[in-house]
Amino acid sequence: MTSDKSLEKDSVILSSSFRLPILIIFLGLSFLITPFHTWPTIIISSFGFFLLLQSFTLKLKFTKDDLIVMQLGNELRRFPFKNWIAWRIILPQLPGFLYFREEASPHLLPILFEVKSLREQLRLRVKDLEIEKEV
Repeated sequence: MTSDKSLEKDSVILSSSFRLPILIIFLGLSFLITPFHTWPTIIISSFGFFLLLQSFTLKLKFTKDDLIVMQLGNELRRFPFKNWIAWRIILPQLPGFLYFREEASPHLLPILFEVKSLREQLRLRVKDLEIEKEV
């Protein structure tokens, strides 16, 4: 019982950020002023609304040993840190992407969470695997 409580204290759930979905929705709506406004607007804005829905339902949970992707409180996928080879946040100034590589495969996830908190948690748990920017 005590070990479960200590694991829960080490767990962090990131809060959602709606920057990326809103940016994509506005990008799609900006196509209304172009000559081929209908299809690009529908496709891009639909993708933005899909990401907006995902930002409401998805949560990232960091535990001592794993990154857990949760949807509406249920675990979707678990990524054990022991299997990670490298990670990097791409385009952090914009609503960017989280790239991380496991032994089995690489992953590229849109950042639907606060970038600062995401970077902080990753550095706390797997700092030595961060891919530094090339100068």
